[in-house]
Amino acid sequence: MNDQFPLIGGILILIDLAIRITALIIVPRDRKPTAAMAWLLAIFLIPFVGILLFLIIGNVKLPKKRRDKQKELDRMIHERSEALEPPSGRAAWPDWFSALVRQNRKLGALPAVEGNRATLLGDYNASIDAMAAEIDTATRFVNIEFFIVSFDATTKGFFSAMERAVQRGVAVRLLADFVASRRAAHHDETFAELDRIGVKWSYMLPVRPFKGEYQRPDLRNHRKLVVVDGLVGYMGSQNLIDRSYNAPKNIKRGLQWQELMARTTGPVVAAINAVFLSDWYLETDELLGDEANVRAVDIAPDASPDALVCQVVPSGPGYEGENNLRQFLTLVTSAQQKVIITSPYFVPDEAMMYAITSACDRGLDVQLFVSEVGDQGSVWHAQRSYYAPLLKAGVQIWLYPGPFILHAKHLSIDDDVAVIGSSNMDIRSFALNAEATLLVRGASFVEQMRAVEQGYRDAGRRLTLEEWEKEPASATFLDGVARLTSALQ
Repeated sequence: MNDQFPLIGGILILIDLAIRITALIIVPRDRKPTAAMAWLLAIFLIPFVGILLFLIIGNVKLPKKRRDKQKELDRMIHERSEALEPPSGRAAWPDWFSALVRQNRKLGALPAVEGNRATLLGDYNASIDAMAAEIDTATRFVNIEFFIVSFDATTKGFFSAMERAVQRGVAVRLLADFVASRRAAHHDETFAELDRIGVKWSYMLPVRPFKGEYQRPDLRNHRKLVVVDGLVGYMGSQNLIDRSYNAPKNIKRGLQWQELMARTTGPVVAAINAVFLSDWYLETDELLGDEANVRAVDIAPDASPDALVCQVVPSGPGYEGENNLRQFLTLVTSAQQKVIITSPYFVPDEAMMYAITSACDRGLDVQLFVSEVGDQGSVWHAQRSYYAPLLKAGVQIWLYPGPFILHAKHLSIDDDVAVIGSSNMDIRSFALNAEATLLVRGASFVEQMRAVEQGYRDAGRRLTLEEWEKEPASATFLDGVARLTSALQ
């Protein structure tokens, strides 16, 4: 009997060695070095747990069938947008902006269009009320897509507007992320209410293995948009839920979300709608036609001097490249005067950190707005781990005060280019979430964003390197651990 122990021990050693060698071959394939190192460390230190996690969340792409559908949609969008005239003022664009527009078009299919207007909305409840009022003007269709949808006291007016639209014979369609919306409070009441009022709805990225619907469970659709009759569109950071997210832990802490949405008119609304139509087809296999669309060529452009050039950029695990990360990198590296970033979850990769700190080295005014308090412990600690190198490089870090969570997501450079949308400046938004951002060129829009940014400064305070260096070692230890685990993507 005792003779069997050395044999069993030898077999276990060989199995362990085989696992490690296999991991060294498979894990680094098509993966960033930091992510590969984090996964290998997890597998080597906690083999069984590490392997299980890798099998569950190790694949950052959606199933091939779905990615192929996205490619087919992109081909259709390319073909149907060929009739659009390129922006007339493009000759005056700087070379880098022309190159960025071409890059976005190649990666996300949607073109840049001129003749648009955009207004920023930063009041949480007023933003929801404005979208509801817009729905009350609908005569043909309303297309709605949110990461989180919840029927509560704050959103009741929005739901009532949808009901009135349905009663007028308007087709109202709604997409909601499967995991996020099912985890939200009042889930059953929410979707029962949608059924009652006659909204056509579908989950996005459902995780239902027994129905043949499965992918990595934390690959989510994080987009937030509303389109009314193809004439007015909304994009930004806000979900369709109460400002506290109705979560007991948030209510106990008094947390309130601070958001920013953009209301748009002009040909760009057709591009926002194209994102919805694509997601509707991906989830339902229903390819909607003219009954749920208005072509950009049929939307009268704004001819005023303040009209904006806009481009919608979708991104996510359905695409081969990290579309939003590439856009952010181009913007930061092309800036000549200033870079101002607002992100609730700031966990950049190495390339973005180099771009930001290099902007400081070039003498640019670089500012970062983040929340002073966090709602997600691991992300908040990972974010804090970047403060020291950013402050040492010369980045101004502004802390938005609690109990508010600054959930707005936007980036502006110099005086005439900005991006607003659903994408955080973190690894999850770069690689794992389906996102949508709006690239805008126009001084009038950036002036609005500058006013919003000044509001953040007035409400918050600037973090100094001297203050940060007094942080206790226990906190910085947690920050470092969270930063390491954030690379497990």
